[in-house]
Amino acid sequence: MAAAEVEGLEPEAAAAEEAAGEAADAVDAEPGDPPLLVGNRLNLDLYPRGCHRLLNLCAQRPPQLLEVEFLRLSGHEDPRLLEATLAQVPCSLQHLRSLVLRGGQHRDVLGACSRGSLTTLPAGLSGLARLAHLDLSFNSLETLPACIPQMRGLSTLLLSYNSLSELPEALGALPSLTFLSVSHNGLQTLPTALGSLSTLQRLDLSENLLDTLPPEIGGLSSLTELNLASNRLQGLPTSLAHLPLLTRLDLRDNQLRDVPLELLDAPFVRLRGNPLGKALPASHSPPETPVTPEMPRLFLNSDLDSFLVTPQGCSVTLACGVRLQFPAGATSSPVNIQYRLWLPEPHLVPLGPHDSLLSGVLELQPHGVAFRQEVGLWLLFVPPRARRCREVVVRTLSDDSWSDLETYLEEEAPKRLWAHCQVPHFSWFLVVSRPVSNTCLVPPQGTLLYSSGHPGVKVTFPPGATNEPRHVRMQVVHVGSRELRALLEEPEAAASPLLCLSQSGPPSFLRPVTVQLPLPPGVTGLSLDRACLHLLYRTPPEVVWDDITAQVALEITHLYARFQVTHFSWYWLWYTTKTCVEGLARKAWERLRLHRVNLIALQRRRDPEQVLLQCLPGNKVDATLRRLLDRYRGPEPSDTVEMFEGEKFFAAFERGIDVDADRPDCVAGRICFVFYSHLKNRKEVYVTTALDRQAQAVRGQVSFYRGAVPEEVPEEAEAARQRKGTDSLWMATLPIKLPRLRGSQGPEQGQGTSLSLAPLTLGDAETGFLTQSNLQNVAGRLGPDWPAVALHLGMPYRELQRIRHEFRDDLDGQIRHMLFSWAERQAGQPGAVGLLVQALEQSDRLDVAEEVRAVLELGRQKYKDSIQRTSLAPRDLAPPEPSASQSPEFAQA
Repeated sequence: MAAAEVEGLEPEAAAAEEAAGEAADAVDAEPGDPPLLVGNRLNLDLYPRGCHRLLNLCAQRPPQLLEVEFLRLSGHEDPRLLEATLAQVPCSLQHLRSLVLRGGQHRDVLGACSRGSLTTLPAGLSGLARLAHLDLSFNSLETLPACIPQMRGLSTLLLSYNSLSELPEALGALPSLTFLSVSHNGLQTLPTALGSLSTLQRLDLSENLLDTLPPEIGGLSSLTELNLASNRLQGLPTSLAHLPLLTRLDLRDNQLRDVPLELLDAPFVRLRGNPLGKALPASHSPPETPVTPEMPRLFLNSDLDSFLVTPQGCSVTLACGVRLQFPAGATSSPVNIQYRLWLPEPHLVPLGPHDSLLSGVLELQPHGVAFRQEVGLWLLFVPPRARRCREVVVRTLSDDSWSDLETYLEEEAPKRLWAHCQVPHFSWFLVVSRPVSNTCLVPPQGTLLYSSGHPGVKVTFPPGATNEPRHVRMQVVHVGSRELRALLEEPEAAASPLLCLSQSGPPSFLRPVTVQLPLPPGVTGLSLDRACLHLLYRTPPEVVWDDITAQVALEITHLYARFQVTHFSWYWLWYTTKTCVEGLARKAWERLRLHRVNLIALQRRRDPEQVLLQCLPGNKVDATLRRLLDRYRGPEPSDTVEMFEGEKFFAAFERGIDVDADRPDCVAGRICFVFYSHLKNRKEVYVTTALDRQAQAVRGQVSFYRGAVPEEVPEEAEAARQRKGTDSLWMATLPIKLPRLRGSQGPEQGQGTSLSLAPLTLGDAETGFLTQSNLQNVAGRLGPDWPAVALHLGMPYRELQRIRHEFRDDLDGQIRHMLFSWAERQAGQPGAVGLLVQALEQSDRLDVAEEVRAVLELGRQKYKDSIQRTSLAPRDLAPPEPSASQSPEFAQA
């Protein structure tokens, strides 16, 4: 490169010369590589130096190279080398039909997929006459390469996850294009020539910045699927409603307040997340408004639990990952904001009958202080496993009642999702998954309410049904036919979706309201036996289902059943040959809310006193065990047990084994759990024994017992327990074995005969403390890095040499003796814990330092909780209690 500059070459020419030189070196350096050609495919995207390998093949020109039809290269190659390699493709792979140049194989420090370095394509690629498939996803394209519109035979073009802000008009010159994906870009407008793609069948424009669509989009006469989700669309052209072959139209999470009538009732249109029917606010600030450059940005460490907000505004990222955005003018004077992340507890997590918790509980203070402008809040959550007919919302406490906020989902990376909402004041916040909810305001003139999750479910309000406008809410719960058939032991049994209707105002309507439910799957109006059709009804808080088929007039069409009611509740349509279905319906409803799980208890291979306890869904047990068994060992998982969302259970160590720690979640020697199906119900504990392990191994066990169940399901859970007899609280028992200690492995010898370390505690309750069990955990994580930690703790080098000699064949003994001898000298002295954290950081063991901070935070929370229990803390520090007047099924209201 230096020689090129001396000779006066331009930088671009020098770069091309260097890339060519690298290609020539690659050809000379790798002549003896094993053959890469197998059939008509050449996959080099996962090979290191894939471009070098392809250049080598092009230089050798083996006969098999002309047969290649499918080529994959990584977008993470050097840009100049990649461009030089692609320039060789048209003359060397003349029969190429598919070219994949994806990025995304690498990940950044946060685990997100990194984009490739590809920014353009050489013009010569337009000579690939047979190319039909081109994938440029996860790259850095800012403009569409000029050669692409000249690829006349292209049928599939994938441009997702790039940085495109516009598409050229020349894109309309692709006569064979059937699939175009430009999702996750920055498109603000679409070219009018897009409508001339008469062969296009699938078009994905989701996750862009589109606010309008050109009317020419109605010219896509072959289009069957159109995805416009997560844009900024405020209106739709009427031509969109006249696409003749359209079978799927996704308009979720836009700004649509009105859509053409032809699309409103169409079953293939998805409209969730749009403010349909709502008036435009006076001062509308789009949720995607970027942070202004002048706005301060704060990133809080784990040791900070408060920050200051000024009238200038700021963007804040908390240590737990939560993001907040305070717009300028949100406060009139500086306000100190405090936050705390609570572990999920039933009294902190209000859930409806079919809700699932997806996050921890975030508390933001001061409570109730109204901001002059709404504050943006982003919460990380666990992606729900089931998404059909379900939605994710942020739930908050306001005026002593829980309500759900309008929530938008943002995807930073695969499986890393944010729930975004605007909040007027601070309180408690959590993310839940609930059945799709639809609401409307019923005027005296009447209206129509339908479910966006299941368009076949409708409620028609006639004129005069109410004198005063009242709010009505609808929720639809999807029901699996397989579980129902197994319960009824009837292969032909089926059930409609479960419908819940609630309202504000008087309990009854002045005129009957018509409810439409789809007939159960597999049943049509022409083939059904009306004697087998049952309409079931339930009134909360009762758990009894009543068969009201004989009390209503069922109007049956080919696909739907209609009936009239004057007040709202739960409705369920069954098709079965059974005659008494009330009790079966109660069991089926209970089964819908139960989760089938397995319990595991594993011991760490190098430290059997460390025990991992976890409750897992049945479909995740095998994968989790494969991941853990290289570090843990233990018995087979327990038999399958069933649990409700939010149900408490305990792990008790028995037969000579006890918990070796004073933990906030340990009550009467039992480790407390609260089951939430989407969260990690996992804890690691240290155990000990009073028996003599030098004489023999200790064979104990851990048993799991049920605790309290959520208030919403006490009768069902109690009935389920009574059916199991005397051992209704017991769930499973798994063996735990502490091996026999031999020679120097005894507690006294392993930690030095001159030490007396039990009990040993560093720190204090107010600032956080480390128990002996915590120190054992730290010692088990240091490994060969322990000398560096010891030196940063201030221990003399001579003492390190003595420890090495005394425990020369026992690395664990060296670590334990170093740490515990230092801890004994520091016991009772202030600042010892901070010194340990600092030494870990200086030794580049940030992972252990973070774990120590987490233990200290747990201790501080326990200290605050104990103060609250003794009424020594202000009331606003206490967690919220459920409102006595609130219905346990508030999620339906």
